[in-house]
Amino acid sequence: MAFSATIPSCTHSALLKNSPLNYFKMPFMIPFPNLKPFPMKNNACHAENLASVKPSQGAESIMNIKPVKIALPTFQFEEYMTSKSRKVDKALDEALPMQHPEKIHEAMRYSLLAGGKRIRPVLCIASCELVGGDESLVMPMACALEMTHTMSLIHDDLPALDNDDLRRGKPTNHKVFGERTAILAGDALLALAFEHVAAKTVGVSTDRVVRAITELGSALGAEGLLKGQVTDLDSEGKDVSLSELEYIHVHKTAKLLEASVVCGVIIGGGNVIEIERVRNYARCIGLLFQVVDDILDVTKSSTVLGKTAGKDLLSDKATYPKLMGIENAKKFADELFSQATKELAYFEVSKAAPLYHLAKYIVSRQN
Repeated sequence: MAFSATIPSCTHSALLKNSPLNYFKMPFMIPFPNLKPFPMKNNACHAENLASVKPSQGAESIMNIKPVKIALPTFQFEEYMTSKSRKVDKALDEALPMQHPEKIHEAMRYSLLAGGKRIRPVLCIASCELVGGDESLVMPMACALEMTHTMSLIHDDLPALDNDDLRRGKPTNHKVFGERTAILAGDALLALAFEHVAAKTVGVSTDRVVRAITELGSALGAEGLLKGQVTDLDSEGKDVSLSELEYIHVHKTAKLLEASVVCGVIIGGGNVIEIERVRNYARCIGLLFQVVDDILDVTKSSTVLGKTAGKDLLSDKATYPKLMGIENAKKFADELFSQATKELAYFEVSKAAPLYHLAKYIVSRQN
């Protein structure tokens, strides 16, 4: 791959300039009277010198992303997240009981049940309910998504990759159980994820289960998460353009979020138009998640983040704040948030409320 030092306008993002309507020949966008996105401006994205920015410096003043002013539907989001997360935690605990050999199961449970935001399983459940499906139908897939996400974190933290010591406020898996066990724990979680969906999904047609499993496998493999990871590794020490950075994170970060909503809609009985709408929504929030993550890395402490802060800056890794500057990175986050909410305008507003607020949560999060 050839890497360029040229930094394009942030509005050149493939996600923002390619409307989802390109997939269809008729305008399916149904505007809501209470959904009023502000028009986006063409903001040139010039690189700024971040050498003087330390991980905990001016956290409150620097990290102040203000989401675009969209009137979101009234919704008890915190109660929803708490309720869904507890149900996911219970299902995960039941899906992975302690048994022989104890060491590998202890390592698997250590990371899988370590808490976390449970964004992917909640996205999956919310997407299933969006198209009229029931939570019970999609819970095995929701658990599988968290298992695969946890696998990616265990492997990503290994010395051969990111070499991190802290995850979710606790020592990383390999620091507790050793590298060999950590690798095997990740492998075992990946296998369990597919076994769990195939064995535990009931009340859903075989065709839809197979389609959802295919979507998940594609998101994780050499055309998904791993493609982003490999490209990210290959880019170390090289000049990377914004378009190349987007390519990395659309695969490395956004693909699993995309699978979360698409699998939810498939299990819930959604049609091809609904699938493409949520797919585009997820691509926006997936990239949004990474942009915010990059900003937090240079504006928050390790204590607040629950993981090592400032590593990207110290390793001179390509990030959105590095290529665009913090202020332009925040503007880009706003644009992605706005585009994500537009994708949801196709759906009934009350059913889409959890996804609206999940996007708002991602753009506003502080860790």
